[in-house]
Amino acid sequence: MRVSRTSVAVVGGGPAGVVLGLLVARAGVDVRVVESHQDFNRDFRGDTVHASTIRLLDELGLGDRFRALPQSRLDDFSLPRPDGSRLVLGEFSRLRPPYDHVAMVPQWDLLDLLTTAARQEPSFSITMGTAASDLIVEDGLVTGVHLTPRDGGEPEELRADVVIASDGRNSVLRAAAGLRPRRFPVGFDTWWFRLPRHEDDEATALVPAFTGRDVLLAFPRQGYHQVAYFAPKGSDAALRAAGVEAFRARIARLRPDFADRVEGLRSMDDVHVLDVRTDRLRRWWRPGLLCIGDAAHAMSPAGGVGINLAVQDAVATATALVPALRQGLRGRALDPVLRAVQRRRTPPTVLVQTAQRFLHRVVFERAFAGQLQDGPPLLPVLLARWVPPARGLYARAVAFGPLPEHSPAWARR
Repeated sequence: MRVSRTSVAVVGGGPAGVVLGLLVARAGVDVRVVESHQDFNRDFRGDTVHASTIRLLDELGLGDRFRALPQSRLDDFSLPRPDGSRLVLGEFSRLRPPYDHVAMVPQWDLLDLLTTAARQEPSFSITMGTAASDLIVEDGLVTGVHLTPRDGGEPEELRADVVIASDGRNSVLRAAAGLRPRRFPVGFDTWWFRLPRHEDDEATALVPAFTGRDVLLAFPRQGYHQVAYFAPKGSDAALRAAGVEAFRARIARLRPDFADRVEGLRSMDDVHVLDVRTDRLRRWWRPGLLCIGDAAHAMSPAGGVGINLAVQDAVATATALVPALRQGLRGRALDPVLRAVQRRRTPPTVLVQTAQRFLHRVVFERAFAGQLQDGPPLLPVLLARWVPPARGLYARAVAFGPLPEHSPAWARR
C-alpha cells in the first residue's frame, strides 16, 4: 500500500472542502483535497451563491472571475396571495451593492473556479476519483485516512496532521469516527427538474406556488427554470407509479404559466428526488478529525443556505487552524482549535436550522394539510406590508445569515 503525507487532508471536494483547501494553501501549508467523483458535473446540487460567499470571493480576489461565470440572479422573494397578487417579503435591492442579490451559478462552475485558483498554490493538490474508506487511528488519535481509487488503482494511506471531513450528509468519515448526528423530523421531500424558460418570463423573482396540498418553487436560470416540487416524505413511489402525465398535470395546476412547457418532462426519469434531512452533530470533532458542512449539519433546502453555511465553516476552520499549524501544534495539541471551530460555528447553525424548522411548520406542513388557502402566515405579511424596512431585514438574513465570516488576511489577493 502506498503511503503519502500532507499537513491537512480534506475529504470531500464540495464548496466547503475546496474553499478550505484554497485558504490553507494560500497560507503555504500543505493541503490535499480528496474527491470521490471524477469531476464536478452533477445536476441539482446547491447552486445558490449568497452575498456572504460573493463577498468572500471578492476578498480572495476572485470576484471578477466569479461574475464572468454564466449565472442568473434573484432580486427578491415573495409569497402568493389569494387574489393572485404577490407580497414581496424580502428585497435584496435594499442591501448595499454589489451584495444586493443571490446568484444562481452551476456548482461545477464555482468549484472549477476555486480549484483553478487553488492549483496556483504550490502547497495545494487535489485527487479526483478517489474515495476515503476509513480513518487511520493510533492511540485514539486520527492520523490519516485510507484511500481507494475508483478505477481499481493501488490503495493509499494518506497521513496528515489533521483530517477534515467535508464529505457530505452521508459522511463516511463521520461514521468511522463514531460521531452520530441528532436528527430533527422533516415531513417532506423535494423533487427537482428543469423546464424551458421563455424570453418574457420574469427573470429575477422567487415566488412559491401553493394549490391544495401541493407546493412548488421555481428558480429562474439561464435558459431554463430549475423547479422544486414538495410533497410529504415517502411520496416518491406513488408519484412515479402515477406516471409523468399526472405529474405534468400537477405542475400545470400549480403554475398555469408552465402548462405550455411541461412536455419538457419526457418521463419521471427527468425528476430527481432529494431526501430532505435536518440534522446536527452534538460533537463535530475527535482528536485529529473535524467535520464541517453537511458532514456536521445537514440543512433543509428551505432558504437555499446549505452551500453558504458550509463555506462559512471552511473559512472559520482555516482561520483557526492555520496559525496553530504554523506554531507547530500537532496531534492532541490541536484539540482546543477543533473545539473552538465548533463553538464558533454552532450558534449560526442552530439559528438557521431553527428558522428552517419554523418554515417547515408554518408553510410546508400547513400546505400539506390544506391550510394555506387563505394565504401566507399573518405576521410576515403584516411586517412586509406595513414595515418596509422589514423586507430589507428578511433579505439580509437570507443573503448573509448569522455570523458571516471574512477571509483571513493571508488568503486575500
